[in-house]
Amino acid sequence: MNLSQFFDHWSIAENPFRGEEARHDEVFARLSSPGADEGDRPATVHSDFEKILGQLSRPSSSIVFGEKGSGKTAIKIQIGAAVNAHNRERPQEKIYLVHYDDLNSKLDHFHERAGADDPGESFRSIRLVDHIDAILSVGVTRLVDMLVGEPDTPGAESSATDTGPGSEAARAARRMDPGLKKDLVLLQAVYDAHERAHDRTVRLRKIVHPPISRSRLAWNLAAVGGWLLPALVLAGFWTVGGGQGGTAWTAAFAVSLALWAVVLLKRLWWDKLGVRRQARRIARQLRMLDRSDVSIARSLEHIEPMDRQPGVLPVTNSDEPRYHMLSRLRRVLGPLGYSGVLVIIDRIDEPTLISGDAERMRAVVWPMFNNKFLQQERIGVKMLLPIELRHALFKESSAFFQEARLDKQSLIERLSWTGPMLYDLCTARLHACLRSGAEPFSLLDLFAEDVTRQDLVDALDQMHQPRDAFKFLYRCLTEHCSNVTADQKEWRIPRLVLDQVRRQEAERLQALYRGIRPA
Repeated sequence: MNLSQFFDHWSIAENPFRGEEARHDEVFARLSSPGADEGDRPATVHSDFEKILGQLSRPSSSIVFGEKGSGKTAIKIQIGAAVNAHNRERPQEKIYLVHYDDLNSKLDHFHERAGADDPGESFRSIRLVDHIDAILSVGVTRLVDMLVGEPDTPGAESSATDTGPGSEAARAARRMDPGLKKDLVLLQAVYDAHERAHDRTVRLRKIVHPPISRSRLAWNLAAVGGWLLPALVLAGFWTVGGGQGGTAWTAAFAVSLALWAVVLLKRLWWDKLGVRRQARRIARQLRMLDRSDVSIARSLEHIEPMDRQPGVLPVTNSDEPRYHMLSRLRRVLGPLGYSGVLVIIDRIDEPTLISGDAERMRAVVWPMFNNKFLQQERIGVKMLLPIELRHALFKESSAFFQEARLDKQSLIERLSWTGPMLYDLCTARLHACLRSGAEPFSLLDLFAEDVTRQDLVDALDQMHQPRDAFKFLYRCLTEHCSNVTADQKEWRIPRLVLDQVRRQEAERLQALYRGIRPA
């Protein structure tokens, strides 16, 4: 017998236990879809999900440690679904979602900028401000995409039809207060990660029309129309002076020409020189962003001089300008209907330069264990971290815990699953894979009559987490089908197969935990 015949008998349209990665699991995607029944939540999400999610109307931070396969990425996706549902229900109190989970390019660029031979040595110099800069870059880039009409970025709940200059978001941006418009353009000029960010500065200004100060307007007019003064002097020499009194007219012409030259010198050289100097200092500080100083300078040229003072821009190691930038982002999002920001940090172990190395993960993550960063007003940070970092965390000093204040961060020390939780989860997946109109049945019905519910629950309890529970049930199905013929019509898995597979999977997990075999 093969699996297709077994599933056909039970009216199962697809294998419920094939998926091992939440991002690529079609069954999980259906269970986590916005239209899923709220009553299904206890069977499809972890029991700590509500604590991790918190109250979306007041975003808060959470720190979660979990084994590989325990459902961290699934929780990230479910948080995204919950945020999207919240945003549909409360369009004037939406939550802006920032996915800080694709660190490959950021860490590659940081390692290149740090200049060390060993990535671990480079990562030991990562600062909290580097993470804040990277988070701002992700959030600002997505926001600018929304306003100028670029393709959607990951995590965006909007579609291409409601982005761009004619979208509701762009219309709301045009109605912003002048100060917020200037803040928006400043954020884009510094943190937009698009390869043509300097061109997008011009496009964004055309959309929102930020105000121009009188002094800047006067200097621009003087630079563009300054030639009129020497031209008028020259015309006066021939019309009023009749070509006489050449010395006085020559002096007046020279002075007017010199004034225009000074204006041009200031606008075309001195101001640009100052902007280039600022851009180089910013580029040195933005160590996780692949943005050249030339691109930053071309964007900063459109910013008012008073709005790019050294205390405003990230030109030093100080974290205050970064926190002000985060506050600017939150304020700018307000007129667009967003009342808070949620940052999700996941897949810390996956970047190529980390590849699961606990020391490198520790060097990257530890700067973010900062109470000021995790307890910002209307900004929540959800950290979904590998279990290896939990072991390292409890070796830290009391001074570290005093700074991090983990007692205030909704800490989940281990994302653990019990046998009953896994049983409910697997049953929900089974129901999601039934053909339309098929009569639902329980997971226990797939097993022989001498297998009790408690036997199955105990077996799943030994698996500890969803990924291994799915592997266990998948092996039960394949072992049974490979040992019977189709004409025997043995449609239920016997106890012998259950016990045999349970023993083998338990041994595999023990070897995995001891580090003597791969997953």
